Amino acid sequence: MSEEQRKVDQAGVDELYAEAEHWHVNTGGETIHAKRVPGKWRNVKWLGNAVWLIFFLGPYLRWDGRQAVLFDIPERQFHIFSLTVLPQDFWMLSLLLLFFALLLAVSTALIGRVWCGFFCFQTVWTDVYTWIEDRLEGNPQQRRKLEKAPLDARKLRIKLTKHALWLIIAALTGISFAAWFTDAFVLWGQIATLQASTVVWIVIALFTGGTYVLAGYMREQACFWLCPYARIQGVMVDKATALPTYDYRRGEPRGRVKKGESEANRTTGDCIDCNQCVAVCPTGVDIRQGQQEGCITCALCLDACDTVMDKLGRDRGLIRYMSLEELEGKKPVPLWKRGRVWVYTGIMSIALAGVAYGISTISSLELKVLHERQPLFVLQSDGSVQNKYTLKILNKTNFDMDVVISAEGLDDMVLVGADKPVTAHGSKVTATTVFLRVPREELKSDSESVVFHIHNLANEQFSAERQSVFVGPRR
Repeated sequence: MSEEQRKVDQAGVDELYAEAEHWHVNTGGETIHAKRVPGKWRNVKWLGNAVWLIFFLGPYLRWDGRQAVLFDIPERQFHIFSLTVLPQDFWMLSLLLLFFALLLAVSTALIGRVWCGFFCFQTVWTDVYTWIEDRLEGNPQQRRKLEKAPLDARKLRIKLTKHALWLIIAALTGISFAAWFTDAFVLWGQIATLQASTVVWIVIALFTGGTYVLAGYMREQACFWLCPYARIQGVMVDKATALPTYDYRRGEPRGRVKKGESEANRTTGDCIDCNQCVAVCPTGVDIRQGQQEGCITCALCLDACDTVMDKLGRDRGLIRYMSLEELEGKKPVPLWKRGRVWVYTGIMSIALAGVAYGISTISSLELKVLHERQPLFVLQSDGSVQNKYTLKILNKTNFDMDVVISAEGLDDMVLVGADKPVTAHGSKVTATTVFLRVPREELKSDSESVVFHIHNLANEQFSAERQSVFVGPRR
C-alpha cells in the first residue's frame, strides 16, 4: 500500500471514529438513523425487497378476460389463473399454510431470521422509507442536525416532501391489498369517483395508517415489541445455525488504529472499534456482543465491516455468516445429521404433495346427493318402490353448463325428473330433485347401493359421480 493511499485510508478511519460517537443501543427513546453502506448484502437485500413488487403489480395481471389472481370473498371463491378454488377445497389452503410455516422454521434453523432480514414487509417498507429519508435529508449526521434545527422554509419543504411520499406509498399499499379481493381496474374507478364501498375505504385507511406509523415511526421498535417471531426465534436456532457473527478470536483485543503503526507491530485484533457495524444496523444492536433479540440477520453489518477491512488492507470476514460451532473451532455438523431439519422437510414435502394432489384432482363439477328421509320410500300403485333425492351440482367453472343426470346400480331402475339437461350455473350450487323407481321384486334387501352420474353435454371431461342408497320395505 502506497503512503498516499495510507493517508487517505487513515483519514477515512478518523472519520469513522468521529461517527462512532453517535451510535449506541436504542430502546425507543430516539429515532435510529442507520447509515447506508453499499455492498453485497445490501444488493441481496434489495433483491429481497423486490419480491414485494408482486404485491403491488400482481392484481393488474389479466387471465382469460379477468383478473389472474382474485380472492373473491363475497362469492367465496379464489381464482388463480385458470384454477378456481371454492370453500369445499380450502383444505388445500391449510396444507399450504403448514408448508410456509415449516419453511420459516427450516430457514431459521439453517440461516437464522432470513425472513426478517430480507423479506418481512415491516423490514422492507421501513427500508424504503429510510431510503427516501436518506435521499431527502442526507446522511445520519445531517438528519440529526435537521431534527434539531428550527423550523424554516427549507426544513418545512423537506419534511412535507418526505411525509407526502410516505403517505403515497402507504396509500398504495392499502389500495394494492384491496385489489387482491376485487377487480383492480374497477377498484380504481370506484376510488376515483368516490363510489367504493365502506369496507374498501376502511381497509385502505387501516393499511395507510398502519404502514405510515409502523414503517415511518415505529420502525425497529415493531421488531422489538410487536413481532412474536422475535420472541420464539431463540428456540428455533441451534449451534449449527449460520448467523451473522463477530469472530472475537480474530477481532479481540479491540484497538483503535494508531498513526504510523505498522501491521507487523500491531498488538490489537482486527476490530478497530469503529462501531460501523452498529451504525448500519437498522435495529441498533452491537453484533460484537453476541446474538441478540434485536438482530434480524440482515447482514448489513457484514458489508460495513468488510468496507472497513478493505480500507485497512485486512482480510474480510471479521463479521460473517457462521455457526456457533464454527466460532468455537469445532467441525460443523453435516446437514444430513440434523434430524430436526429433516423432520421439518419431511412434513413440508407431505404438505406440498397434498396440495399438488388436490390441485391435480380438483374437478370442475362436484355432485352431492341427499336422500329424502321423510318418507324414506313410497310404494307406487304399480308395485314399484320410489325414492326421492335432491342433487346439488357444484359448477366450479366461471360459465354455465348443461349437464345430463343418469343413475345405475339396480335392474329395471327408472330415473324420473331428469329427462332434460339441468343448467349448472358457473361458480354456484344448482339443486334439482329426481326420483328413482324400482320394481319391488328387484330389491334383494331393504337397502341397495346406487350411483348417480352427471356430465356436460358439450364436453364429456366435465363429469362427476356420487354413490347413494335406495331404500325399500323390509324383506
